[in-house]
Amino acid sequence: MLSGFSLGVVVFVVVFIGSFLQRVSGMGLGLVAGPVLSLILGPVEGILVVNVLAVINAVFATISVRNLIEWQKFWLISPILVFGILPGAWLVRTLEPGLMQALVGMILLLALSFVSFGSQCLPTVSGRWPAAFSGLIAGFTSALAGVAGPAITVYAQASKWEQRSFAATLQPIFFVSGLISIVAKVGFIGFTPITTTSPVVWIGGVCAMIVGIFLGVKAEASIPRTKARTLAVALAMAGGATALVRGILALIS
Repeated sequence: MLSGFSLGVVVFVVVFIGSFLQRVSGMGLGLVAGPVLSLILGPVEGILVVNVLAVINAVFATISVRNLIEWQKFWLISPILVFGILPGAWLVRTLEPGLMQALVGMILLLALSFVSFGSQCLPTVSGRWPAAFSGLIAGFTSALAGVAGPAITVYAQASKWEQRSFAATLQPIFFVSGLISIVAKVGFIGFTPITTTSPVVWIGGVCAMIVGIFLGVKAEASIPRTKARTLAVALAMAGGATALVRGILALIS
């Protein structure tokens, strides 16, 4: 595990990239930071740190895009998140670290592969149940891997949800999924992972988030959302593959 200055630099870089891309494209913090922090801090502590940072980031993002949020869709999806988060948080408590690491990587790779390559095969959907199902899957992946965006992105593609409204509505959904994930994990495993996390992680993460959001606002008009999201997905898939391999090696060693 990294320590001191090196740890702070790595956390700053990955959280900055994730926050910047999320401000530009609608998602990115969990995708980029989740697999990296799970590698350097461990799958339980790393994803819990991502959940905390995601909540803080979502507050700022929600305020800045509040006029674009489709609150009806938010209320369809958000209450269902808890039904996916609770079993996910229970698994975090029960799984051994190597298996948890591999599961984080596998979830990321499967979800992002479907988002990237499966959209053309999706049927057009409408109504409450597809939205609710996306919330269920998003809650589960938020608790386990720190990412709620891919599941809702699949729903957005299938329901032809307008991009700007979708990206804006993701922000309060991220707030709810992150907050419930934190509460559920504290209930299952206690405050230990948070209280033992190095202050360097929190300082580096929060500072990086502020800088990432600020620069993202400045760059938003000049960077296409699709390119920013493609970069976030590519970085997340690389991190997910690394986490999967490391978890498998830990299981067989």
